[in-house]
Amino acid sequence: MAIIGELIKRAIELSYNVKSNPDPGQAQHETLKYLLEKAEGTSFGKYHRFREILSQNDIQEAFALSVPFYDYDGMFTRWWKVVHEGAEDVTWPGKPGFFALTSGTTSNSKYIPVTDEMLTSIRNGGIKQVLSLAELNLPASFFQKEVLMFGSSTNLKEVKGHLEGEISGISAYNLPFWFKGFYRPGPEISAMDNWDEKVEQIAKKAPEWDIAGLSGIPAWIELMLREVIRYNNIKNIHDIWPNLQVYTSGGITFDPYSKSFRKIFGRPVIILDTYLASEGYLATQLRKDTTSMALFPDNGIYFEFVPLSPENIDENGNVAGDARALGLEQVQEDIDYILIISTVAGAWRYMIGDTVKFTDKEKAEIKITGRTKSYLNIVGSQLSEYQMIQAMKELELKYDLDIKEFTVSAVRYENDRYVHRWYLGCRDVDPGISESELAGRLDNIYKDMNKNYKVARTKALNDPETRLVPADIFYRWAEANKKKGGQTKVPRVMLEEQFEQWELFVTGQIAAG
Repeated sequence: MAIIGELIKRAIELSYNVKSNPDPGQAQHETLKYLLEKAEGTSFGKYHRFREILSQNDIQEAFALSVPFYDYDGMFTRWWKVVHEGAEDVTWPGKPGFFALTSGTTSNSKYIPVTDEMLTSIRNGGIKQVLSLAELNLPASFFQKEVLMFGSSTNLKEVKGHLEGEISGISAYNLPFWFKGFYRPGPEISAMDNWDEKVEQIAKKAPEWDIAGLSGIPAWIELMLREVIRYNNIKNIHDIWPNLQVYTSGGITFDPYSKSFRKIFGRPVIILDTYLASEGYLATQLRKDTTSMALFPDNGIYFEFVPLSPENIDENGNVAGDARALGLEQVQEDIDYILIISTVAGAWRYMIGDTVKFTDKEKAEIKITGRTKSYLNIVGSQLSEYQMIQAMKELELKYDLDIKEFTVSAVRYENDRYVHRWYLGCRDVDPGISESELAGRLDNIYKDMNKNYKVARTKALNDPETRLVPADIFYRWAEANKKKGGQTKVPRVMLEEQFEQWELFVTGQIAAG
């Protein structure tokens, strides 16, 4: 009998039943007040007059009027650069012990401060997710088995008095001592910098482990699982890990990967979505009867929401300076919003780059609908990443495709007309499928779902084009750009210069066979 597991399960169920459920709006008001009080003595707090904001009757409105929106470049150039060089009390009291590195999807490396308070916030988010397991009715034996957290290297680099690495590596580096007995692949493999070597070692060690839970970004988890299957000459992952029951996905929406994961698993696995970004642990799936994630309203992060519309976003995918942001109590369901956060790591009115929509306002539950830089609005087409993913799912169903990745760019012709050129990365590319037929079908799907796209097609937007390529080309491109594994996400939309480089890379890969 799983005695220890039974005790753990009962403790989780008891804690889950008695845990508080704060009113999201009130919790957010208190969170903002805490953030302002904590940081009013910093350089940022003095410059933006946090003390005056705190004296107002409506601090949320005063905060929005006094502090501008910041994208990463604005935040780093004006404030975080000196923090990275060792300055104290700039955007948050003291100086951070860690910086999270993220390559992003459209830019060079970014350096995001990670303070002690943010590490506490991330741990608290993890605890809430663990408590939510009480709803899943898992067997007691589950709580005695191992969890494979597949992320970036824990071999953090010391730079100017702080440590640097990707957020998944920083989180694993700071795991509580009591969890390390359950944690796989363990410290030695986790510290490896080379992604392929790390996967090879996991494949070798896999028969020694009894994995019950997985955690990581879908694209890289899938490649790792396929290598475990290949190396050990088995049919599916349950042949080697028969007790695998839960996969905690993160980074991007899991929907595009669900079809291929069903082929990897030998039996049903519970999929839980999480929202752990380099800037903090923002939300997680807490209920079994939804695939939406609940924001953490009382965990050191203040949220604002700007409606996603052409007038609220510029050509670079940044929020317009005069856009009006809404608080948690003002949002509506089923509307795309640009997410803005202020955090215990010293990010202020920071555009994280994601768009979300509320599926249940009362419970503050959301779905990630895309990236602001994946909002394709050349000549008014206004295609969101969510719409793109839905269209790919329709193509998969109609043509029996397995579209692993995709990217698109608006290509300009001499007559100032544009064409959306799509690259669809499939696991098996069927040469019998007509690319022109796919393009026509894609065109009709977007016309049906998006009236702005339909209007654009009558003006300066030509018929779309599609290119079918092996999905591995996307991962080779990531590797060639030193973006393989970890928190990396393959870009959905590319700007002109990046797309030119992409097409040259694809041509070279196809020519090389």
